[in-house]
Amino acid sequence: MPVTPVELANTKMLITGPTGQVALPVVEHFAKIADVYALARFRKEEDRAQIEALGATVIAADLAEPDTLAAIPEDIDYVLNFAVVKSGDFDYDLAANGEGVGNLMMRCKNAKAFVHFSSTAVYEYAGHEPRSENSPLGDNHRVMFPTYSISKIAAETVCKFVAHQQGIPTTIARLSVPYGDNGGWMYYHMLMMQGGVPIELHPDKPNEYNPLHVNDYIEKIPYLLGAATQEVTTLNFGGSEKVSIEQWCDYIAQLTGFEPVFSENPKAFGSLCIDTQRMHELIGETSMDWREGIRRQLENLAPEVLLSQAG
Repeated sequence: MPVTPVELANTKMLITGPTGQVALPVVEHFAKIADVYALARFRKEEDRAQIEALGATVIAADLAEPDTLAAIPEDIDYVLNFAVVKSGDFDYDLAANGEGVGNLMMRCKNAKAFVHFSSTAVYEYAGHEPRSENSPLGDNHRVMFPTYSISKIAAETVCKFVAHQQGIPTTIARLSVPYGDNGGWMYYHMLMMQGGVPIELHPDKPNEYNPLHVNDYIEKIPYLLGAATQEVTTLNFGGSEKVSIEQWCDYIAQLTGFEPVFSENPKAFGSLCIDTQRMHELIGETSMDWREGIRRQLENLAPEVLLSQAG
């Protein structure tokens, strides 16, 4: 049964990681209807100015340092935790990502619901088998991001522990390739194609994922909050359409005339598509066609590369 979405108008929301590609449009959207607090380290003044211009209240803090979280109001209604650190330093990354989510939840223990955005990078590689929520976990992204998968697994564990101990209704949403008008993996592939840079692919082709467009994840956030339980609801969070890197690069070639150069590397990220059954049951299907999403991305970020006759 689909869950009932939470009504977020006029509520008090906390969004962490607000300057990142994934969370920035979330801040922009919800700041128009809710009282949004945006938490990050804000080491760049231009980042602070950008978030304030969207109508959100800035909180400069570090999740790895619990004393800095005192600035968070005690009456926050809903928390969206997008924060992630990928410094490559295991001690700091585990503190910021693992202990950090615990510090945040302890500060916001009275929240009506908490959504922790994790990643499908927590899953062990298994070829083309769609990963379900109970699939084996593993150190999936070690080659490119040494601390990432382990930190994400640690963060999920801490998140569950604090939710159980404090009775915080919680959802863990494992993101699969989020993208939008402001960036994403496909845009970097376009730049590589433009420059003639080889795109590394796992030899076990096709390399399939479930890209999730910003329109869809913003639309589904009230449902993720509605799905939160004290037992913790864990679900895959990707697009309903399964798409391969090869497919989207071929489509980018149609739009731009740039030809992809693929290079096989057994150490490259392998296929990581997801089983969407539980997601569909709880929060419904996504609606953005991946071709339309990529076209819009390029129209916004690099309109000069598009062929006028591209369909």
